[in-house]
Amino acid sequence: MTHEKTKSFYNWEEVKGHIKTGVPTLYHSSQTSTVIPFENLSLELQASTVLGNLSTIKGHLEFTKENNLLVTGFVTWKEAKEFCRSQGREIMTSPTEELAGVLAGIATSCTGERSFGFKNLRSQIVELHYIDFEGIEKKLLADKKLVLPIDLSFYQKDFAPYKNFKNAPYPRLEVETDLMTGTEGQLGIITSAVLKTIPYEEETYLFLLLPKWEEDFEPHLEIFNAVQSFRNQIRAVEFIDSNSLSYLPAEKNPGKNQDVVFLELRSSDFEMIYENLLEKLTLVSSENIFEMASGKCRDLRVSVPRAIFEVNSRMGVTKKGTDVQVSADNFRELLKFYKSYTLLGVKYNLFGHFGDAHLHFNFMPTKDQNDFCNHELERLYTEVLKWHGSPFAEHGIGLLKKKFIAPFYHDNERIVFRGLKKIFDPKGQFFPEGFMSC
Repeated sequence: MTHEKTKSFYNWEEVKGHIKTGVPTLYHSSQTSTVIPFENLSLELQASTVLGNLSTIKGHLEFTKENNLLVTGFVTWKEAKEFCRSQGREIMTSPTEELAGVLAGIATSCTGERSFGFKNLRSQIVELHYIDFEGIEKKLLADKKLVLPIDLSFYQKDFAPYKNFKNAPYPRLEVETDLMTGTEGQLGIITSAVLKTIPYEEETYLFLLLPKWEEDFEPHLEIFNAVQSFRNQIRAVEFIDSNSLSYLPAEKNPGKNQDVVFLELRSSDFEMIYENLLEKLTLVSSENIFEMASGKCRDLRVSVPRAIFEVNSRMGVTKKGTDVQVSADNFRELLKFYKSYTLLGVKYNLFGHFGDAHLHFNFMPTKDQNDFCNHELERLYTEVLKWHGSPFAEHGIGLLKKKFIAPFYHDNERIVFRGLKKIFDPKGQFFPEGFMSC
């Protein structure tokens, strides 16, 4: 990845000094984002925008006296997870890409796999520190109401249909920490965060082999409906279709031309889940239910999107994928719509956070199918808007999804965005190409 103007920072004082210059900057860390085309930024960013690398700022982890996790600087989710485990604790967010940065994850409001049992990342934040447009570090608290000289009443009314989603099409803006959560660095730069943790408990992974969803998704929907009553026991309900699994080496593929749904649960709840949920399924036989070691499961879950990314890279195309979450009432309609995509003559796959009705459909186009796929995605998001679904529920909007998110914003949202930028970014220096400029 090259860009005409790039700058790496090695401490927060350097960042503060750069902010005081007022130079427009897109700050990033691990370059794992799926919505920022790092390989082709020269075509996406304004000529004056600098690409600011924060991954060179040394990270630090420690526990507070309340057993919360303090994260400072560049720390990956993998490092945070391992640090907590070493102390008999664990974080509740588990993004698929564990090498992504924690603070960047907060900026994009990533949610990962465990939101089924632990809700979204926003609900796990206790405190944030950020650098404002004057280069001053400030603190935000999750237990303090956000007070702004902006009327948010109409904005919050528009937000209401999305209150139970992982992420809405726009930030929550209810408590102080919401200013930096999901706003993608457009209002300031997060320097540290305090996250809730819980005591570590041994987990069990259960795999359910299913027919291909394109041929029959009724067994899938039976599982979806059944797990909703067990959110206190099941931490994650994930889905990987046969097409996704086909990119893996044979020894890593647990299915034989089949789809997979897997459940993460506390080992102490295994018998209860088996007796009260799995044994009562009528469309999944017991011979297609088995356990898998946690390490093998994590390797499988991470390997699939990486393999798909590698295939796209070799073909020289940018990912054409969705990040749609809908309500339980509209989940069948989403699956039916995705099924229509399988008839278009473009290779595809489907995986994601099944228990939350949040799936990633990925086209695998050739270069000459790019425009066609973009048109099909626009058609999907038109339906998602009608369903009051969230078009981008965990990976942010970045640059690639701006044109798709625009119809979800109305005057109420644009007025609030302009007001926020005027207060927190009067020079227009924080990611000026971001969604608040829609």
